[in-house]
Amino acid sequence: MKKYNVGVIGATGMVGQRFMTLLDNHPWFDVKVLAASPRSAGKKYSDAVGSKWCMDVEIPETMKDIVVMDATADIEKIASQVDFVFCAVDMKKDEIKALEEAYAKAECPVISNNSAHRHTPDVPMIVPELNPEHAAIIPAQRKRLGTKRGFIAVKSNCSLQSYVPALFPLSKFGIKDVLVCTYQAISGAGKTFDTWPEMLDNVIPYIGGEEEKSEKEPLKIWGKVEGDEIVPATAPNFTAQCIRVPVSNGHMGAVFVRFENKPSKEEILNIWKDFAGRAQELELPHAPKQFLHYFEEDNMPQTKLQRDLEGGMAISVGRLREDTQYDYKFVCLSHNTLRGAAGGAVLMAELLCAEGYMD
Repeated sequence: MKKYNVGVIGATGMVGQRFMTLLDNHPWFDVKVLAASPRSAGKKYSDAVGSKWCMDVEIPETMKDIVVMDATADIEKIASQVDFVFCAVDMKKDEIKALEEAYAKAECPVISNNSAHRHTPDVPMIVPELNPEHAAIIPAQRKRLGTKRGFIAVKSNCSLQSYVPALFPLSKFGIKDVLVCTYQAISGAGKTFDTWPEMLDNVIPYIGGEEEKSEKEPLKIWGKVEGDEIVPATAPNFTAQCIRVPVSNGHMGAVFVRFENKPSKEEILNIWKDFAGRAQELELPHAPKQFLHYFEEDNMPQTKLQRDLEGGMAISVGRLREDTQYDYKFVCLSHNTLRGAAGGAVLMAELLCAEGYMD
């Protein structure tokens, strides 16, 4: 695989910082540009991020001295220096939409961690193991934008990465109804316990916009490319309740599922054990070797013990059992800033490079 020059837009935030750690010494990607808000522009990255650095490793040496550019004012200059960018900005949704389209129209593909374009009909929202075929919509998007190379691709909401990967392989049994309760780490809000002491010894039963995303976004993943758009599926029916819990990293989901044709427990376990997607076929650098890990112990998976499984890119599942109202219930876990955010975006970029969309 050839080397690609990449940039990170929104490099000083928590997800931007996670991109730094994942892209350090990446076998395919060389970080050439870091960009953020005007108040960070012109500073060395280490000075711009300063005391806000919250990763459990040091700032990569190769990135400390990169001078931060202005994410909005320097679009053309940035686009001329990179093959594509990762985007994790903290702006209003309309501003993000405009910013990402501006990069795409400057012939710079955008791999976005943001939610702004998740429901744009010709923007693929890809989990590489589940719906890689949605990349086929990119030529239609380029036609709309009037670009040759530029396009936008997005990753889904971080909480979906825990429960949707466990449900998707069971689609052949006709999933009718899904109830999910998610228990989400504070890093999903860009916080640490130092910056959010109110979360210590506390649970908050509301995360703005999260329940709507958890119910609506899976239907786009289940959708089909038809003409110049991705048409969302009409089933399964999802209902969600999302809760913030005092955990640093890791989103857990408690899932209840009803099928048209109820499988046996053994069938479900075998499907999970054998399931692999395009990311595994291509042996992408950040693809977990085993995507879904099932734990037999009643008290597993646990956030602290399993969130970093396979570099934080695998999904942990446990407690599969029959339910009195639904057919089955189980729990699942993912690392929200790795698989759920920056890691999922890096893996999607690897997929699109391997499939030729960045050439």
